[in-house]
Amino acid sequence: MLVFGTQMHIVTFIFVSIEIVIFFYLIIYKLARPDDKITFLNIVLIFLLITYNITGGLLPDPNMPGSFFIQETIAYATGFITPCYFPYYVYKAFGLEKMKFHAYKGVYFFLIIPYIIFVVVFAVSGNLSTAQNVLILPVLYALWVIFTLVKAIKYKYGNLLTSKASKEEATVLFLSLTPWVGLPIIDYFHLGQVVEASVTNTGFLLLLALQVSRHIKQTRIEHQRLIASERQLLNWNTNLQNEVDKRTKDLEKANEQKTNNFINLVHETKTPLTLVNNYLEEYINKYGSVEELEIIKGGVDKLTRDVTSLFDIERFTKGIDVYNHNQITNFTEIIKSSLVLFEYYCKKQIISCHRNIEENVFIKADPNAIDRIVNNVIENAIKFSDNEGKIEITLKTIGDKVHFSVKDAGIGIPPDLQKKIFEPYYQINHKKTGLQGMGLGLPIVKKVVDSLGGQVHIKSNPAEAPGTEVTIILNKYVPAENEFPAANPLESKFRIPNTERFEIVDSPSLPNRPSILLIEDNKAMLHFLSKKLSGKYNIFCSLNGAEALKKLHELPVVPDLILSDIMMDKMDGFAFAKVISEQDEYNHIPIIFLTAKSTPTDKLKGLRLGAIDFIPKPFSFEELNQKIDTVLKNIGKQKKAILNLSIANLKNLGNVKAVPEDVKLPFNLEQKCKSYNLTNREIEIVKLVLKGTKYKEIAKTLFIADKTVATHIQNIFEKIGVSNKVEMINKLSDKE
Repeated sequence: MLVFGTQMHIVTFIFVSIEIVIFFYLIIYKLARPDDKITFLNIVLIFLLITYNITGGLLPDPNMPGSFFIQETIAYATGFITPCYFPYYVYKAFGLEKMKFHAYKGVYFFLIIPYIIFVVVFAVSGNLSTAQNVLILPVLYALWVIFTLVKAIKYKYGNLLTSKASKEEATVLFLSLTPWVGLPIIDYFHLGQVVEASVTNTGFLLLLALQVSRHIKQTRIEHQRLIASERQLLNWNTNLQNEVDKRTKDLEKANEQKTNNFINLVHETKTPLTLVNNYLEEYINKYGSVEELEIIKGGVDKLTRDVTSLFDIERFTKGIDVYNHNQITNFTEIIKSSLVLFEYYCKKQIISCHRNIEENVFIKADPNAIDRIVNNVIENAIKFSDNEGKIEITLKTIGDKVHFSVKDAGIGIPPDLQKKIFEPYYQINHKKTGLQGMGLGLPIVKKVVDSLGGQVHIKSNPAEAPGTEVTIILNKYVPAENEFPAANPLESKFRIPNTERFEIVDSPSLPNRPSILLIEDNKAMLHFLSKKLSGKYNIFCSLNGAEALKKLHELPVVPDLILSDIMMDKMDGFAFAKVISEQDEYNHIPIIFLTAKSTPTDKLKGLRLGAIDFIPKPFSFEELNQKIDTVLKNIGKQKKAILNLSIANLKNLGNVKAVPEDVKLPFNLEQKCKSYNLTNREIEIVKLVLKGTKYKEIAKTLFIADKTVATHIQNIFEKIGVSNKVEMINKLSDKE
């Protein structure tokens, strides 16, 4: 029974329809699982199968275009191509290693070549029956392939063929592949389209069923593995979470214990500090004060403030009430009493202080808390203001709110850091400077303001203009007739701002005295060391490495010793030591580091840079003084030994021709040099070269490195257009 008036039998049409559906299903499956290589092999196979069924079912047909020869050639071609693909298919898809020869070589020799011969014979003879005699070779080859297929299946499964599952799989594989491999036999004996389509397509459907079965088994195995992995992962997560919770609790306990110990330590420190401070005040009131006592008093006050701040910030963090806000405070009076002290310090630092304070401004808060706010904000403004700066302090009421603001013209706070400054221990500048404290002032201000339901606003942008304005907004309070403000706080006496600026000057340079360069950013420490050491040594002072480097080139003498801090702004001690270690005129100077940064790693780094010792802070001055004395005595002995050795060597020398120091230079030398666009430094070097000065002596004379001299000389050669020193001298001396 044919369909649509063609030569295709309905059986073939049904198989083609089913296979087209399967073809598109496999394409969708491949898109879902692109890494599945077996699916691609199935797609190629079913495409060849569909092509074979269509051409085999339709051709030959006199109603279709093309001659009988062309139609039969195409029909037989598809009948040969599909069997050619099967050995490769089973080799790759089922792992039948024994089929490798047929997959890559056998089909070419026994199927492709015979087909070509078939076409040639058919074309020459014009007789299909004669050409079909050539098919005997593919028929015999098909028997060989079937035999090899049996061996390949046995080789693959081996002893496993004893199991029921492996027997079933091997049987289905053999039954599904044999008809396709034996396709040439079917064609040779002219068994007809129905037999051919039924046998071959049934074989393919068996093969597809086997593949589907394998996919189902594989999918089940993967599903079971996934479930097992999920369970294992769930167990791991549970165990990990339990371990994390346990470790977290342990860390929280340890941290809580450390915090409690810290708070206890701070608390215990407040008592001796109070005793020291009171006895010190009593002594000063009784016997008067001197500079040393004032320095001690300032240090004790700063330590007291820092300890109090540490204690309070930890109490705030733990949610403990620090202040009693059920009191009435006269904001105006607290600011006025604080300004008496602050204006004194402003005058000492040449800072103008403008105030606009509204009278009788009341607030419901602990007076000590308001005093803390006022002192911290004003102290910061003074601390970060330069000499001849200006501070504006304002207190006013707007509606039911109190606005307290302090504006300065200092370094300012970048907008991206204005939230971070309220975090405990945060420093705007991560490098250590003499101005910065512990980073607790503004965090405490924020905590106090929050506890009062107020707000803190920062207005500052150093990129646009210098200065910072801090505004505190709190709720105004109007006392009743029978309510009176609390007494002014007592904390102010311990909150003297640490803004003392010592006058730092170098000691007079006296002959026959060793010279020491001090580098320390804490002015109180620098003042202390300078005063103590200036009795025996010439002392030169610098606040950081960059300033010290500049001063080295300006000093009348090269220092015999350098005492340096490590943690400093602009250039720290390590960077300074590295720079001078690369300069021949200074790399011989011994360096002693005085620092709180004295870990083994820091010491090793410093020693590699040429430091001879580390003295950790706090230190004993007597120990430092003795160490300095020993180092300088050893340096003196070394100099004396070198001098004696040099004198002895000079006595053994013959007459040495002296290099004339006063060489007459060409009168128009500078004009010539400028015509070649030489810089002033390059002109200086040219003059010294013309006098016969060596490169090392030039470097010492100009306080630059030997490499820098060589670089300058090379630049001079290029500008003048010469290649060596002799040519340069001749060109600039009119000797060309």
